[in-house]
Amino acid sequence: MTIAVIYGGSRPNGNTELLTKLAIEGLDVEEVYLKDYSIEPIVDKRHAKEGFLEVNDDYNSIIDRILPCDFLIFSTPIYWYSMTGAMKNFIDRWSQTLKDKDYPNFKAEMSSKKAYVIAVGGDKPYTKGLPMIQQFQHIFDFIGITFEGYIIGEGNRPGDISQDLNALSAAEQLRKNTLIKGYFAL
Repeated sequence: MTIAVIYGGSRPNGNTELLTKLAIEGLDVEEVYLKDYSIEPIVDKRHAKEGFLEVNDDYNSIIDRILPCDFLIFSTPIYWYSMTGAMKNFIDRWSQTLKDKDYPNFKAEMSSKKAYVIAVGGDKPYTKGLPMIQQFQHIFDFIGITFEGYIIGEGNRPGDISQDLNALSAAEQLRKNTLIKGYFAL
């Protein structure tokens, strides 16, 4: 099993990144930090006669990195009760890729994948983060990705996640019971 982590946070070593690193510790994974790439917002041309125009940014290079992977982890802080703008911008561009002649099997390739979401927020995230999890569920359902589960952690200031023992335990369980087993099953 090959694993890609797509990090949506803007703070280096933020709480979500730290929790995710615990889940993937010791595994060889493809790590994509969206903050390090230029991804233009989508210009919706789904119904225009000319279709989508070519965009000169880094988006396709990210798609090329994650398409070969079997398992995707979407790692995002909870910003204003949703995923980060960088993560949403990345996923919005899938609409363009679905129509891109250079990726004729995009939906089929994505539908062969399994996904997990790891998110950390500071304002009652165990409750207020659930609509975001549901949003990911709808995204995965549409594209055909199998949603394996999620971890929500609580933390606001840098390092706060180290106090959320439930989230730390869940990350450790994800690593041991899902990722390591799948990784070595091949």
